[in-house]
Amino acid sequence: MRRRHRRAASSPELDITAFLNLMIVLVPVLLLGMVFSQIRTIELHFPGMESGDVPSADQLRLVVTIIPEGIEVSDSERGVIRTLPLLEGEQDFAGLLETLKRIKARVPDKTDVVLEVGPEIDYQTLVTAMDTVRSYPAVVVASKVEAELFPDVALADAVEGT
Repeated sequence: MRRRHRRAASSPELDITAFLNLMIVLVPVLLLGMVFSQIRTIELHFPGMESGDVPSADQLRLVVTIIPEGIEVSDSERGVIRTLPLLEGEQDFAGLLETLKRIKARVPDKTDVVLEVGPEIDYQTLVTAMDTVRSYPAVVVASKVEAELFPDVALADAVEGT
């Protein structure tokens, strides 16, 4: 009589090839979808009117011109409001802020400004000017907030000879 030998019971081997293939594809896709750095954008409007729009005669069209010699704040219809020359070789953004605060106090409903920039002006000066015309730090009820000046900024090239 033959004896039946019992084989040792072993669990079947798992086939994880399909899972590994999925991971090889999924990990790079998820890594590419991550945001490693956040880019801050500033919304801009370009000068010009919609077709059919006619400006009223008493409407203020505020223009801030930045050139290497300084900053000029003007109303495109009535002329120069204030000229701010360079202070120690730097643009006078503090003076610009004070001028814009006074203008905002007179016309609180105005939200747009045209920022004219000369071709010699560097990028950092442009961004600082945009930040200056959009808002300023203010204290309201013991907390620091950004008070609105002219958030709708339109960019234009400064006219030669300004």
